[in-house]
Amino acid sequence: VSRGNRLVPCAGALAALYSELGGQTRIAGKPHKPIYDAALAKATELRGDVDAARVLAIGDGMPTDVRGAIDYGLDLLFVAEGIHEADYAVNGKVDEASLDRFLTQHGAHPKYWMTKLA
Repeated sequence: VSRGNRLVPCAGALAALYSELGGQTRIAGKPHKPIYDAALAKATELRGDVDAARVLAIGDGMPTDVRGAIDYGLDLLFVAEGIHEADYAVNGKVDEASLDRFLTQHGAHPKYWMTKLA
């Protein structure tokens, strides 16, 4: 995950490493459907009936945030200054053409994108 100007290993990265070492892991977060089911159930509990067509997923990670939104059929707001920034930044700034190519290569077509979540 991005923490200021640093990338910090999170649970998913640690689980991947543990798997590589031969350990068994179980992942319950993004991009897996149960986490989205739970989030929508909680939203319904708090607000009443929630139309998934009005839900916006926000994230920067292709294998987690983006894949989860795509698989669940949610609109996506992609945060460009995240873990993949080096794939499409030019001179430290997001290059829109490179970002478009990157997203297309990953089968991602976010409804919106923004440089930084603020």
